[in-house]
Amino acid sequence: MSSLPIYETLQLTRDGRVLTITMNRPDQLNAVNLKLHEELAEVFIAAAKDDESDVVVLTGAGRAFSAGGDLDHILSNANNPDLFDEEVRLAKRIVFSMLDLDKPLICRMNGHAVGLGATIALFCDVVFASEKARIGDPHVAVGLVAGDGGAIIWPQLVGLNRTKEFLLGGDLLTAQQAADIGLINHCVAPDELDGAVKAYCDKLLGNSRNAVRWTKVLLNQELKRVTHSLLDTGLAYEAVSMRQEDHRKAVQAMLEKAK
Repeated sequence: MSSLPIYETLQLTRDGRVLTITMNRPDQLNAVNLKLHEELAEVFIAAAKDDESDVVVLTGAGRAFSAGGDLDHILSNANNPDLFDEEVRLAKRIVFSMLDLDKPLICRMNGHAVGLGATIALFCDVVFASEKARIGDPHVAVGLVAGDGGAIIWPQLVGLNRTKEFLLGGDLLTAQQAADIGLINHCVAPDELDGAVKAYCDKLLGNSRNAVRWTKVLLNQELKRVTHSLLDTGLAYEAVSMRQEDHRKAVQAMLEKAK
């Protein structure tokens, strides 16, 4: 069996032909700092090259899937906007490497998925969530444009007007609410999450590997076209909003409240 890449903020494990990627900053609710940003931009490329897996599961360590951007990291970018300009490249690589991965990518949403965490979850192919989880994209709450993918993937799943309601308002939805409107696929009891994910992975593994992969490639063609059309513009607007005073004030206020 070939060895898996070693990361600082991600843990990779195999169980048969299933490769699990775990975001591994549990004490920070798997919030995305620069290192996790960098490693997420690489890991789906590594998963595509892994000859010993046919299905990939993405999850988070501890009680959250991902709380989105790490506040200290966001404040650093707000004070030094040129740093965010470099992260635009990483953001594009994360999204497109997920879309280019021809293996089924299953989200095991064990807890809250917020902001970028929600975007990463929703760019997976099928989402199973614990009923205790919540999901939302409150970029606006910290004075940012939801430019890193939320404004792309939400309308594909729930339509334009619902997306406007939730992304302009910045609300978090319960997993059951998200399932009811089709934002995610399944909301299950916490003690049933692993079984539900495993059962679906086993179903995929029982089908023709090439047929599954090529069907995913076909289904992603339109989503990739939309993403190519919008992601650069979204990231550009987010970079502009990163430079606004109300963004810096909002992040500072959230940090002070957290402390």
